[in-house]
Amino acid sequence: MPPLHDKVALVTGTAAPNGIGQAIARRLAEDGAHVVVTDLGGTVEVDGVATPRLSLLETLAADLDTTGAALELDVTDAAQIDAVVAQVQRRLGRVDILVNNAGSLAGADNFMSTTPAQWTSSFNVNLLAPMMLSRAVIPAMQAAGGGRIINIGSTGSLGAEPGFGAYTAMKHGLVGLTKTIAAEFGPEGILCNIVCPGYIATDMHMAANTRIAGERGLSLDEVKAQRYTSVALRDAGRPADVADAVAYLAGPQARYVTGITLPVSGGVPYGI
Repeated sequence: MPPLHDKVALVTGTAAPNGIGQAIARRLAEDGAHVVVTDLGGTVEVDGVATPRLSLLETLAADLDTTGAALELDVTDAAQIDAVVAQVQRRLGRVDILVNNAGSLAGADNFMSTTPAQWTSSFNVNLLAPMMLSRAVIPAMQAAGGGRIINIGSTGSLGAEPGFGAYTAMKHGLVGLTKTIAAEFGPEGILCNIVCPGYIATDMHMAANTRIAGERGLSLDEVKAQRYTSVALRDAGRPADVADAVAYLAGPQARYVTGITLPVSGGVPYGI
């Protein structure tokens, strides 16, 4: 029997085909979970074409072949969060696993150039949203005798790199949120941990590389060479590498693991 047989997992930020969220959803489904995938409305660029996010979610849900669902969700909207969680509980009975993957590079800018609006946007997506989602699922987890909340942070949760001020601050805050939930709800069997990816070859990561290249007047290859010198393995990871860590924390083998930060970084040393 697969390790997550009949568990219900809710994963945010899963529309991007080359994203960490899709990799997590696929891995949890492979491990037997019923996976509910969510993302914003609107479109995302796929191979240069603006593609509806909901269409991508529906395709993903069909590929997963579970009794989960594809639902539109703006993680900064408290009313939408409550409605989606209620809908999942009506359809599937509960939420055993919450993966707060949705994130934003808003505020990924030089400190003096980052506007108050960017700080607020980064806070809303990267810190407030995981808090609201956790609050929404915790009562049902308490009633069920436990559950797993897994936050997706960053090596920016543990150290700092120039040019990512607000993003870094919020990802540090996510560590504090994780430890708070672990401490307060551990007695009720709710485990909360944070996975901290380093350089992972997603579209978001490549967008950051492109921005840095423009700011510094470098080619993309030069940017990669500079950034990956801090990686012991000298390369970016894959979304599946992060999904493997999430599957571990979601599974029975992590029954005595809570409140930890788990870097998936290829050995990035700065500030860690």
